[in-house]
Amino acid sequence: MSKSLPAWDLSDLYKSIKDPQIMMDIEKYRVSAKEFAEKYKGKLADLSADEFLELIKNIENRSLIAGRLGGFAYLNMVTQMKNTEAVGFYQQIEETLTDYAKPTVFFSVEFNALPQEKIDTWLKDGRIYEYRYWIKRVRKFKDYELSEPEERLLLEKSLTSGDAWVRLYEETSARLVYEVDGKKYNDAELSMLLLNKDADVRLKAGREMNRVLRENSHLLTFIYNMVIKDKAVEDEKRGFKTPISARNMSEDVSDESVEVLAQTVRKHYKDIAHRFYKLKAKWLGVEKINYWDRNAPLPFVEDTNYSWDEAVETVLDAYKEFSPKLYDIAKDFFVNQWIDVPPRDGKRSGAFCSGPLATEHPYLMLNFNGKQNDVLTLAHELGHGCHHQLRLKNGELNEHSRMTSEEVASVFGEMIVFQSMLRNMKDDKARLCLIASKVGDMINTAIRQIAFHFFELRAHNERRDGELTAERLSQIWQEEMRASLGDAVVVDADSADIWSMVGHFFFLPFYVYAYSYADCFVNSLYKVSQSGKVDNFADKYLEMLSKTALEDYSKILAPFGLNPEDADFWEYGLSLISSYIDELERLDAKIS
Repeated sequence: MSKSLPAWDLSDLYKSIKDPQIMMDIEKYRVSAKEFAEKYKGKLADLSADEFLELIKNIENRSLIAGRLGGFAYLNMVTQMKNTEAVGFYQQIEETLTDYAKPTVFFSVEFNALPQEKIDTWLKDGRIYEYRYWIKRVRKFKDYELSEPEERLLLEKSLTSGDAWVRLYEETSARLVYEVDGKKYNDAELSMLLLNKDADVRLKAGREMNRVLRENSHLLTFIYNMVIKDKAVEDEKRGFKTPISARNMSEDVSDESVEVLAQTVRKHYKDIAHRFYKLKAKWLGVEKINYWDRNAPLPFVEDTNYSWDEAVETVLDAYKEFSPKLYDIAKDFFVNQWIDVPPRDGKRSGAFCSGPLATEHPYLMLNFNGKQNDVLTLAHELGHGCHHQLRLKNGELNEHSRMTSEEVASVFGEMIVFQSMLRNMKDDKARLCLIASKVGDMINTAIRQIAFHFFELRAHNERRDGELTAERLSQIWQEEMRASLGDAVVVDADSADIWSMVGHFFFLPFYVYAYSYADCFVNSLYKVSQSGKVDNFADKYLEMLSKTALEDYSKILAPFGLNPEDADFWEYGLSLISSYIDELERLDAKIS
């Protein structure tokens, strides 16, 4: 299959790592940063509006150069992580950009020392007012900034501290080899075995995954300890009260609101996840299912395989049915070479959307194997891509990725494709299988990610008293998994080390709650769309997506009658999952 699947073309960024334009852009970046410091350091308070606008343009241009260089280096690497030249090039670009950015560290420190009256005077100029969202974001962190020498030191040390540990984690993970029945697999390929209909195959794959991770637990545990400690040191220096506070601030959400979300989800573990997995155990013909059988196909499901063309058609048709405008945006990803589709040796597992530049198109990475879930993954990542395209006009500096909203368009994209597939199914068993698969995904998103969240909280809090052992991390993991999954799922030594496969723990601490946030967000939106109470819902939805990086959630959700500050908002979203389980119980009684 992989021979016929499309791969992305990164020439929109650079032709190759040997492209002479790379060195020209690096030099341009170096000179621009140096001139910026010489021209503006110690002089911000005296700048006129024209001069401050010129300063903004300088920052914007450097951001574009850095985004292009760093984005290309990363995208070039992730499809060939065993290629030492590609990995080395990525590291070189990261180090060079960090080194050349050092003269500019003064800016945010000096800018945030200015009185608000000076900022307000500049904002009276319409040209500067266009950058108000960026200015607001920079000013938001004023109370958590350190002195210029300290900020400069943190920047320099990032390459040999946090960033270095993340790189080691990713390279280590990409090199792990799993073996089942004499055949070797990477993690993406092994994950497909966990979706095999044969329970024995899943058993072997699940145990092999845990075995390999246990064999490497000493290194992975040490890396995680260093990631947590590195973050804790910086958090303490900056004055953040809790390990999650910095993430919440960058998301523009309060610590309290995230706690309400987490506790609300935990309250519904039993009536959502526990209830569903009891049903799944029944369908699989066992009293309890193994941890890795949570996503297993049902024994009576038809093993439908999709060609790449069929997957694309399924997704685009659903997008078009929801909104012709959304379809017009989505089809560009297939007309152009903006997607890397096939799984291959050395390629990072999973899927993602990456937009190196806020003002140009993004790229999608998949590991497509033709399964039904791969179709929904395409819908998910395409949602990210369309979301990016809807925000192009916001500009390089105003744009900002809030993880809590980044997942909204992707999860909603999945939802409209799922509903389209469901409408075209008449057979009760087929409908049950599709809904069960969707509910499983929703639990993975809304429920399991909150269990991950509690794992992270406990790990970061306990790390304050010293390094955590592999055994302790495995214990915390099992406790949180058991609480969230219920008695119908076996969580034991054979799944105790799988925590180290959750990459977000390493490279984006406390990102995981964003998935649950977005899932409840989307579920609430979808229920509103089905209620018929909001005219021109699709157009208003697309308009909302164009503003997710700019406006407060309460403002962008107002047209839909939703308020995320209200605890009932989360209950409303979770109730959609419960209603699907109600339908599963009805279908189960009908076909039994």
